[in-house]
Amino acid sequence: MSDAQPNTYTVLLYSDDLAVRDRIRMAIGTRPAADLTVEFVDASTWEECRILLDTYVIDLMVLDGEATPAGGLGIARQTKDEYATPPPVCVVLARAADRWLAAYAQVDQTLSYPLDPVTTGQAVAGMLRAYRAGAVPLGTLGHLG
Repeated sequence: MSDAQPNTYTVLLYSDDLAVRDRIRMAIGTRPAADLTVEFVDASTWEECRILLDTYVIDLMVLDGEATPAGGLGIARQTKDEYATPPPVCVVLARAADRWLAAYAQVDQTLSYPLDPVTTGQAVAGMLRAYRAGAVPLGTLGHLG
């Protein structure tokens, strides 16, 4: 039996809707893979995202593409523009047609509503492993779900 502890990562969840943040949190889970655990910090505004990015070491941002007034795609783009070393960004989209906007916003990964827990957990685990290994090129769009 191994005594190795799983790596713990901090994921910033953004949506103006608490119920949406809770659904995303449930889809990811606190243990999306055997080798890692996740702790969440929540934001409901762009200003809260900035405060969290400036206060914590954020390993991944998961943003609601349908949030208002600041949508996840806009926040993704601002984060990439305003931070020298932004964390990878995953945006949850309701419409497949918005993937071109995600590419413009330099999003690293997209997921589609409704979230599948298996696909979501795999995507998050893969992004976190790649980020910590230094292998995530900024703005390389992938889509799951």
